[in-house]
Amino acid sequence: MSTEMIQIPAPEGTAEALVARPAAGEGPFPGVILYMDAFGIRPRIAEMAQRIADWGYVVLAPNVFYREGSVAELAPALDMTTGEGREEAGKAAFPRVGRLTADKALPDIDAWTAALASLDGVAQGPIGVTGYCMGARLAVRTANAHPEVAACGGFHGGGLATDDADSPHLGLPGARARFVFGHADHDRSMAPEAVARLGEALEAAGLEASNVIYPGASHGYSMADTSAYNEEATERHFRELRALFDATLAA
Repeated sequence: MSTEMIQIPAPEGTAEALVARPAAGEGPFPGVILYMDAFGIRPRIAEMAQRIADWGYVVLAPNVFYREGSVAELAPALDMTTGEGREEAGKAAFPRVGRLTADKALPDIDAWTAALASLDGVAQGPIGVTGYCMGARLAVRTANAHPEVAACGGFHGGGLATDDADSPHLGLPGARARFVFGHADHDRSMAPEAVARLGEALEAAGLEASNVIYPGASHGYSMADTSAYNEEATERHFRELRALFDATLAA
């Protein structure tokens, strides 16, 4: 894989970020931000970032939990391919999600987009974002706050359309992106009524979007290093994400 770990300035310290570049071709390439799930930067995230990069993009995956520790310190130490291991790893990971509030996430997002733009080989122009689980919220917040985001993907995301005053769906009138959402089936963090609310908000904002539930795919379905992995749903998400990026970002 053509990945490297870099350090970038963030609002409350220095954050590590994984960078993946295409294995072939000459740049510059459009930039993409990949927002990890609650379990952090690890080999699975690197694999996903590299797969997207090989479509012809430079991918930045920041450690959004940099306030909590380094990539190495936060990496899961358990075998998450069993339900018990995933649940145990979640006891450490999930509280971090709650601590990354919108008032912290939004200044961080400015840092991530600036870092992406400063990378060698990144084309100046529209960018893409994609996020997984809690990362889907960050992806939507990025699109809402940054009009240079032309494409936004969110997969097995939670809490995208809630009653909270800072719910991501409420910021959609500020977005200019095309959206693709692949929701998990029977997901308590994104129930069918929340999916419907998100769809209504996308429509009201006049945004082009796909907003669907993947049948039989549980929360976390794209993470091959966990017990939630669903190959069919994962491959579907990659196809739909590539089509989104190629339609909006590719030269």
